[in-house]
Amino acid sequence: MAGMTPAPKENGTGYSSLVAPLLLPTWAMIGIFLVLPVLLMAVYSFLTKEFRGGVIWDFTLAAYDQFFLNRGLFGDEPPTLEWTYITIFWRSIWQAAVATLICLIVGFPTAWFIATRPPKARAVWLFLVTIPYWVNLLIRTVSLKFLIRENGPLNESLMSIGLITDPLPLVNTNLAVQLGLFYSYLPFMVLPIYAAVERYNFALSEAAADLYASRWVTLREIVLPVVKPGIVAGCILVFVPSLGAFLAPDLLGGAKTFMIGSLIDEQFRGSQGNWPFGAAAAMILMTLVLIVLMIYARAQAKGEAR
Repeated sequence: MAGMTPAPKENGTGYSSLVAPLLLPTWAMIGIFLVLPVLLMAVYSFLTKEFRGGVIWDFTLAAYDQFFLNRGLFGDEPPTLEWTYITIFWRSIWQAAVATLICLIVGFPTAWFIATRPPKARAVWLFLVTIPYWVNLLIRTVSLKFLIRENGPLNESLMSIGLITDPLPLVNTNLAVQLGLFYSYLPFMVLPIYAAVERYNFALSEAAADLYASRWVTLREIVLPVVKPGIVAGCILVFVPSLGAFLAPDLLGGAKTFMIGSLIDEQFRGSQGNWPFGAAAAMILMTLVLIVLMIYARAQAKGEAR
């Protein structure tokens, strides 16, 4: 009818013009609390260390040079690879990868079990999975250290039932760091896989069974390809924070378990820290994470194109 204003078309410019102003607070938050700190960190990585802490606004590549090259005590020797920081970086990747694998091995059956329970029971199990996140990560990590120390409840229980005669030296080991990472990030693996399994059509498994497929064949050929997005999401959500973790290595590990997150944290403590070097290490870590995510996104795009 004449005189009536036409309704905005779906997926047209009408809705875009309405939604755009509503997104301004979101973009402002992202810009202030995400983009700006990253840009500031990138700038600091090219500055010069001030003797008493802080930075001097003199741009240089010294922080990156210190990370990758060793020029001797006075900086006048021929450069060689600085294996100290490269080893710390590699140890961080290895620890994060092992933690991700352990979380996947435990998290997949856990998510499958929860997703196959009745609806009311699912809510209870999900509640139990998320309970640890009601407590601060620092408190949980300290509690784990108390649990596994030589005179802690774990060793005392094992000695009381005769399984061991002497306390197990668990603290300040790679195993302790792995326990800390596993305990901290297991729910990040369980929840995405649970969401994927919950949407899985179990009639596919029944059809495979009718065709005499074994359970392992059904798992490999049908279940895993369908729930793969949840598995990949869980692996990313565990690997990325584990790579930069510093509480577990600091509280549960020792000098031999030093990780890149601890190295970065150390550079910003007190007046003896090296802010440009810490910023450079953080930028190198972030670059590695972005490369991993870009490789995954590219592989995902190729898979969808096929």
